[in-house]
Amino acid sequence: MANKEQYKGFEQGPIRPPSEAESLLIRITRNCPWNKCTFCPVYKGAQFSRRPIEHVLQDIDTVRLFVDAINHARQSGDQLSHHKLKELTQDGNENDMQALHAAYAFVAGGMKSIFLQDGNSLIIKPEDMIRILNHLKDAFPKVERITSYGRSQTIAKISDDHLLQMAEAGLNRIHIGMESGSDKVLKMVKKGADKATQVLAGKKVKKAGIQLSEYYMPGLGGKALSKENAMETADALNQINPDYIRLRTLALPESAPLTEQFRQGHFDKMGEVDTAEELLLFLENLHGITSTVKSDHVLNLFPEVDGVLPTDREKMLQPIQKFLALERDQQMIFCIGRRTHRLSRISDLDDPVLRGHALKMCSEFGVTVDNMDQVTEALMQRFI
Repeated sequence: MANKEQYKGFEQGPIRPPSEAESLLIRITRNCPWNKCTFCPVYKGAQFSRRPIEHVLQDIDTVRLFVDAINHARQSGDQLSHHKLKELTQDGNENDMQALHAAYAFVAGGMKSIFLQDGNSLIIKPEDMIRILNHLKDAFPKVERITSYGRSQTIAKISDDHLLQMAEAGLNRIHIGMESGSDKVLKMVKKGADKATQVLAGKKVKKAGIQLSEYYMPGLGGKALSKENAMETADALNQINPDYIRLRTLALPESAPLTEQFRQGHFDKMGEVDTAEELLLFLENLHGITSTVKSDHVLNLFPEVDGVLPTDREKMLQPIQKFLALERDQQMIFCIGRRTHRLSRISDLDDPVLRGHALKMCSEFGVTVDNMDQVTEALMQRFI
């Protein structure tokens, strides 16, 4: 039976990777088809659905209309009124004004990248994905990168030929939330994939010639599985050799099921020092790969952990080693300074002015070495 869903205008989903901040967001699916991960607050209570392909293509056409109008106005010096822009769309749908905002942001960012939403766009039929990709390339031929989230469980089921066709149609980066390579941790947080599937999916993406970003979540195993989380994830990534390894330190969002488990005493969340030790162990056990490690999220304690393996290994280890060698009160000053944005990196502790700002925050929040982790956890809630 044909899908009779009525087109209601341009759509955008709620999230995208930080690295896609300047990307045009094109929504292919709504929400997440799995939606059981206990650490994730996104999409909870929301039903998954695939958007009709014709609706996605219409979204692309609408953005292209606006982009063309914006670029023409820039070149000619004409003024673009709201009324004039509204007339560009077929029915002047108010929802298409969201497409206008997307077009302005896309043009301002240089029109270099497009991100396909929501949480697992690759679950649609490969033929449909290829059709969308070709339409995007026709609409925006100068785009350099088209990317998407993808679950390992889904990618493992896509044929190598279809992945290669997607690559040829323009899909050149996939973001996979591995989170952990430990089967115990993956089962505990209801990830819906095991280590073997994570490795298989990663290798398939690489084989197709598509750039691969894998995400690792320090702290996800709690205290009991911290070492295993680090070692097994490093081992999985060593087998894959992804283009990017992106760090996402565990935080506990208010609506995540894992947060409730923590409150009930069923999850032993680690503090800043223990998490730093796990991160160090993880990095020390990455061997034989050429991945770029990115600490590109505000929740990470060490943004300076950024470099290319194996060349930059020691440079990335140093800030963590320096932190772990500090006395507890100095670790406290750094953590509070970092979580309140008074300090940016471990070397800022040596700056008397910046250190003074961090000390002031410690005083204002009544922080001690004993309650430091409770305070930093509360501060991190602001950035989830």
